[in-house]
Amino acid sequence: MGKTYTISDLSREFGLTTRTIRHYEAEGLLAPAREGQTRIYGARDRVHLKLILRGKRLGFSLKEIAELFEMYDAPNGEVSQLNRFMEKMRVRRQALLKQREDIDRVLEELDTLEARCSEILEARDEVTA
Repeated sequence: MGKTYTISDLSREFGLTTRTIRHYEAEGLLAPAREGQTRIYGARDRVHLKLILRGKRLGFSLKEIAELFEMYDAPNGEVSQLNRFMEKMRVRRQALLKQREDIDRVLEELDTLEARCSEILEARDEVTA
């Protein structure tokens, strides 16, 4: 069967709680084998967990990550998966660029307001001096 992992092994390796790993399992993203009540995770589960975390870091939902996993298992899966993933990355990049623009505008507005407040305070200090 190859190398296997317990939920505790994966929890330690990826810095996750066992509850989080069980949640990913409940969402259908992980499918460990069972020996009684014990979950036995294989190399595929470990890779899926790594990809889940990467996807989350990039801002993908668990639903989107699950969709990519399903495409991978389909005929011609790797090509379909890569094309779909590239499209999702383009969409995500555009959303992040828009957020960056919005943040830059807010920062500019804060700079303007802060400068105005400083001017008002300086003018008051001059009047009282």
